[in-house]
Amino acid sequence: MLFSFSATADFDFLTQFARYIHVPVEKDMLQIPETLGKGYIRRLAFGSDFKITFHHYILKEDLTIKRNCFEGGNELITLFFYSNEQPLEIAFDKNPNILFSQRDDSAIQVTSNDLSSTIRFPAGHQINYAVVGVMVPRLKALLSLDRPDNILKTITSSGSSFLFFENMAAETKLLLKNMAEVNMHDGLSHFYMQIKTQELVYLLFHKLSLRESTAHQTINSADVERLLYIRNEVLKDLSVPPVLAELTQIAAMSETKLKLLFKQTFGSSIYNYFQQARMEEAAFLLKQGSHSVAEVGYELGFSNLSHFSRLFEKHYGLNPKRYSYSA
Repeated sequence: MLFSFSATADFDFLTQFARYIHVPVEKDMLQIPETLGKGYIRRLAFGSDFKITFHHYILKEDLTIKRNCFEGGNELITLFFYSNEQPLEIAFDKNPNILFSQRDDSAIQVTSNDLSSTIRFPAGHQINYAVVGVMVPRLKALLSLDRPDNILKTITSSGSSFLFFENMAAETKLLLKNMAEVNMHDGLSHFYMQIKTQELVYLLFHKLSLRESTAHQTINSADVERLLYIRNEVLKDLSVPPVLAELTQIAAMSETKLKLLFKQTFGSSIYNYFQQARMEEAAFLLKQGSHSVAEVGYELGFSNLSHFSRLFEKHYGLNPKRYSYSA
């Protein structure tokens, strides 16, 4: 099943998707028919300029959602919160779909309207994600910044091309889970959800504000395609550190451009991104209880276990042995 749309300022996903699958929308809720699967899509609007849409379903066939390029500027800012517990596939422009993460696909994406993207949700898997749509004036009013940084200036400037990914912290995952479980028949539920949606926006922009505030580099669909491929290469084998010279050849970019665009898009340098993924994989393996500290260290390419322990403790505040006992 393929659903294609353009992210214009007046686009309403719920209404258009309901027409696509020929089902009614009742009280801002679309129930997935049994012929297609089970679950729902729910929209909550906090005025005409601020809304959130929740996707919570399992489908009987793959769903591909294609967001087409729209050159009309960035009047509507769209924030994607993917809280799925299994990998999904993200593609931009013409690149093949790639898995966004090693273990799951909890991530936050902010993309300008002029970059087309495709996401494939596999059949038989629980799909959980939320999309916040907010108009630029409302976003500026919510954030109330006297001195916006370069990232916020880029996101709220008409004609900017940008793509930002952020890892989803446990706090955000828990917030999304709690929001999905709210009883919407409660009289104060809408008020509660507005506050919590604002909290989602806060958590995202707080993380973005921690990034280095450098001048934004222009990005296009071809750049995005290469960056996602490079990211895949970096994470493909976490026992082998990335070699910048090899990555620049693969990306067909200069070393300077690759480093700048990678850090701008993913929030850290290529090597730091690799090390963070390495430590997350180490934490995952230690939590399973089936690997010793030495086995985890060697599996992730550390010949010096003392170095592995120091690096792990720097990331998690506990050495690997104590972390495995506490997990």
